[in-house]
Amino acid sequence: MSQTRKSAAMAAAYERILVTGGAGFVGAHLANALVEAYPNAARMLLLRPGEAGAHAAFETTTADLLDEAAIDRLVAELRPDLIVHLAGQASIGLAARAAEHTWRVNFHGSFSLAAAIAQHAPRAVTLFSSSAAVYGASFRDGVLNEDAPLRPLDIYSRSKAAAEGALADILGQEGRLITVRPVNHSGPGQRNHNFVLSSFASQIASIEAGKSEPHIRVGDLSKERDFLDVRDVVDAYMRLIARAHDLPERISTFNIGSGEARTIASLLDELRVMARRPFDVEVDPHLVRPSSTDIATIACDASKLRAATGWAPRYSANDMLRALLEEWRAKYAGVEA
Repeated sequence: MSQTRKSAAMAAAYERILVTGGAGFVGAHLANALVEAYPNAARMLLLRPGEAGAHAAFETTTADLLDEAAIDRLVAELRPDLIVHLAGQASIGLAARAAEHTWRVNFHGSFSLAAAIAQHAPRAVTLFSSSAAVYGASFRDGVLNEDAPLRPLDIYSRSKAAAEGALADILGQEGRLITVRPVNHSGPGQRNHNFVLSSFASQIASIEAGKSEPHIRVGDLSKERDFLDVRDVVDAYMRLIARAHDLPERISTFNIGSGEARTIASLLDELRVMARRPFDVEVDPHLVRPSSTDIATIACDASKLRAATGWAPRYSANDMLRALLEEWRAKYAGVEA
């Protein structure tokens, strides 16, 4: 067991754990960490109808997060003392094309879950995965800490900000809520074309495998973003989960970021160095977001998280990109990474 996991197990002893969104990109990493840190806990993972990929050490139940009665029954039967709420629409681009669904899942789903927790598990710890995107226009003022005003600019971030408020208002006074606002994250396990670095890595791996012409479609490469490896994000989650009862406030909010923004172009340049075949870059107008909502530079100050948990990123951008590219190479080779 890693030192971080040992510390988590010593700091908190959860007995019944519920995870939503645990079969997704971040959830798969988090499930591994929870099994390692809390091997004796009862663990339940909520799957969407038709969803697969659950961790073998988790029990599973299938229900739509929008089915209030099903969610209420689940929480009533399990009575978890830890809930990690990851489920939701995670892509800003997809959210923009499916506004109603995004609000239903990100807001109404969180609302229903909060109501069930308040009724049946009022003393539980709930960790909610929000997003740094909720700061929106405030990023025009520079690197932000948790005191920055929320000025969301798009459907995704507005729905996340609303969910933060619903959870804070609905969960009982005896429980604890940890809201995390991570910056963009990528790395091993991200097999989704709707995210910028994963899209790059997928296209490069396809070119290397001889399945595509040597051209990569991109959006605006001048934007600057604070990126983390998913493994560092999950490490932050686990440290906060372990210290939940020691946090000074019942409701706590933490940024998860490096504080440093890099251009998308520079990250693509690193992938180009790793690529086994040369390629050209073509700007696709459909991938360029409106300037009114696409902030030039996004970066978050995580000093509060470091002070509370000792967290610091362990993986470099190069580590993240290399692991991501190997993931896609394995996919095109027909093997598991």
